[in-house]
Amino acid sequence: MKIVILGGSGLIGKALARNLSASHEVQCLNRGAFKSVDVLFSLVNDCDLVIQLSGSTIAKRWTKKHLKEVWESRVDTTQMLSKAISMMTTKPRVMCASGVSFYPETSCSNPCSETDTKGEGYLTELSVAWESAAKSISKDTIILRFGVVLSRSGGAFMKLYWPYFFGLGGPIASGSQCFSWIHINDLVRSVDFIINNPKAKGIYNITAPEPIQQKVFGRALANSLKRPFFIPLWEWQLKLLFGSGSQILTESISVIPKKLLLEGFIFDYPDIKSAMNDLI
Repeated sequence: MKIVILGGSGLIGKALARNLSASHEVQCLNRGAFKSVDVLFSLVNDCDLVIQLSGSTIAKRWTKKHLKEVWESRVDTTQMLSKAISMMTTKPRVMCASGVSFYPETSCSNPCSETDTKGEGYLTELSVAWESAAKSISKDTIILRFGVVLSRSGGAFMKLYWPYFFGLGGPIASGSQCFSWIHINDLVRSVDFIINNPKAKGIYNITAPEPIQQKVFGRALANSLKRPFFIPLWEWQLKLLFGSGSQILTESISVIPKKLLLEGFIFDYPDIKSAMNDLI
């Protein structure tokens, strides 16, 4: 199978490429692919599967300029992909990224599944617009709502790792907010699982089956490193650092991968203890 990964230079794209290249022809493309619809068409034409992962990081201080870049790098590029694929004689399968911030805030004891309705706020509206652009490609477009990815190769986990390593770990805000996560190996395996299911379509939550409170995650990381867990990062401090973007650390998003589980996917790292044992 010929697979094109758009946004292939990111954490998820690189991990998927390493795994999928063992049995498929994989081409990773960066932002240059979106110079124009014609350029994009020439790059994706004749492929069997397109995986759209393009999107600039959300994890920085929110400014109007940055939020515009976040929106355009997700929604506008997916709209461009829709136009490029409409020009193709033989249409490929398409998988598009989204995020669990689509869902409303809930506690860990009341998780959302793929059939739950949307929440409120900028991140939700971003997800809705992103997914709407993805659905315009085909009614069979597969949408992957990713949780926070845990990997030693980068991303959120490594941003937390070094402060905790030096004994500076503690609860973020109240610490009671729910944290929906997934080990990078399970992410790669779950996407491969979906690719190998020719009937797969629609929404998939790409998260571990056990969402946890942030303070439970933090304590598990601290314990694995044999470090203390007591220095809090209060919400007012987060707002000084990230402005309104601090909500990505304080929102409580509880999600389970109901569809994956029903289809028979088995997680190697279903709980935070098994994940930490591998990552540390």
